[in-house]
Amino acid sequence: MADNSLSIRKVSGTLGAELSGVDLSAGLSDGVIAQIRAALVEHQVIFFRDQTLTPAQQVAFGKRFGPLNIHPYVTGMADHPEVMEIIKEPSDKTNFGGGWHSDTSFLERPAIGSILYAIEIPEWGGDTLFASQAAAYDALTPGMRATLETLNAVHSAGREYSAAGHSAQKRGSMSVVEAEGAVGEFIHPVVLTHPENGRKALYVNPAFTMRFEGWSARESKPLLDFLFDHCRQEGRTCRFVWTPGSVAFWDNRSVWHYALNDYHGQRRHMRRVTVDPVSA
Repeated sequence: MADNSLSIRKVSGTLGAELSGVDLSAGLSDGVIAQIRAALVEHQVIFFRDQTLTPAQQVAFGKRFGPLNIHPYVTGMADHPEVMEIIKEPSDKTNFGGGWHSDTSFLERPAIGSILYAIEIPEWGGDTLFASQAAAYDALTPGMRATLETLNAVHSAGREYSAAGHSAQKRGSMSVVEAEGAVGEFIHPVVLTHPENGRKALYVNPAFTMRFEGWSARESKPLLDFLFDHCRQEGRTCRFVWTPGSVAFWDNRSVWHYALNDYHGQRRHMRRVTVDPVSA
């Protein structure tokens, strides 16, 4: 395809854009990949419709943006361990990703992006919400921004992937391992400067942020609760209605997401690959 055939349409005033005129299963030129990456950085989450991707093609597309993550707790496909099958069966009560979060901040080097492909969609429900953490940072007072820029936060998978955690709950067609013992704690700045455009964003995570570095959990809770509420305000969000063959690609460095669990008794089947940062 020609490099000039990519069309971009914003979907909200704060974040999100739908890209058309591209077949993600094809061998895309470096120029088209550069356009897609630029759109991701600018709009924070981008969407594609009417795609047909095998697991190998989704892996190949994801690798154009960086090495792919193999999730430490969710078992991937046998032939493609980088590919997570995210499935909610009609009998399942708990979905995967059903709370505000960004992916893998519990790792020393968190993912830069996630690419989710829709295979089977319920008749109704199952939308995904996205929230701009860059807009959340911009909306803070200068005093709060200055304070937060001095802080680091402690992230861990221990709570979310423990026996009682949302992500570790048993589901009919997913294999999730509970985090046992010391799963590690990693320190990340509360204000993250995006390495590709220099824009600042809040980097705290309701699923994995435990406390501020040097603070107790009790001391941290009031400020974290304020930030968690601030970061999900409706005016800083967009909503994606899935159709079979649609793709969402979001920037974990500046976006939260929330998979709505409002389609009980129906099946939803997605496949995800997660892009890690390039090694230094």
